[in-house]
Amino acid sequence: MQSVRLIQYTDMHLFGDAAGRLRGVATLPALQAAIADAQRRCSRPDGILLTGDLVQDDPHGYRWIKHIFGASQVPVLCLPGNHDLPDHMQAALASAPFEVSRHRQFGRWLVVMLDSWLANSAGGEIGGEQLAQLSDVLRAHRKQHVLLCLHHQPIPMRSDWLDQVALTDSAEFMAVVRAHSNVRGVLWGHVHQSLDSFVHGVRFMATPATCAQFLPGSADFAIDNRPPGYRMLELMPDGAIQTEVCWLESYAQSVVA
Repeated sequence: MQSVRLIQYTDMHLFGDAAGRLRGVATLPALQAAIADAQRRCSRPDGILLTGDLVQDDPHGYRWIKHIFGASQVPVLCLPGNHDLPDHMQAALASAPFEVSRHRQFGRWLVVMLDSWLANSAGGEIGGEQLAQLSDVLRAHRKQHVLLCLHHQPIPMRSDWLDQVALTDSAEFMAVVRAHSNVRGVLWGHVHQSLDSFVHGVRFMATPATCAQFLPGSADFAIDNRPPGYRMLELMPDGAIQTEVCWLESYAQSVVA
């Protein structure tokens, strides 16, 4: 049985204006550079994951998502972040290859896209109803390996300001994860930096943005000088996860704090 190859792009922060910039980075060209780099490394993945903040509070930014990914021959699984506009996102990405906040089976693996968007908040929440649905899905697919994806971090990033805008019901979420032994990995964006650690035998992974990054471990808001990045994942038939964060080290930047 073959492995499953996925590419995760997160926190693209696109504007309707192709020249739109976030903290000194032109977000559309940075995303395009990340995609070009990923295509050189893996010309045909099995799926693409877009884990939130596809746009920067601008509904017109979704046209670039449709333009860039609309002809994809593989599923493009999406979920909203705090800068997304869920109604506009659902409307813009309502047809294939896009799937918003759903779950999809890839061989022996199930990928679950969770919605942690919370109105009028930079933090996030999954909510009791969605957690109950998640428990049902995990039970129904107990013979599959599961990768859970969301936008907000469910574990501390050891950054005071950033952990104030985390997942508010992380304890409840972690209880569901611990209750189901088929969960192999948890993947998110939001934090604009990389993290890879194991908690109770489950792999927890944060992925840098395709634009500007936040300085890890900073008590106060601070921009890092790292370039755009994305993550490649290979989900193995035995439940193991092979993954690499790919940084665009040669990408010309003019990041300003």
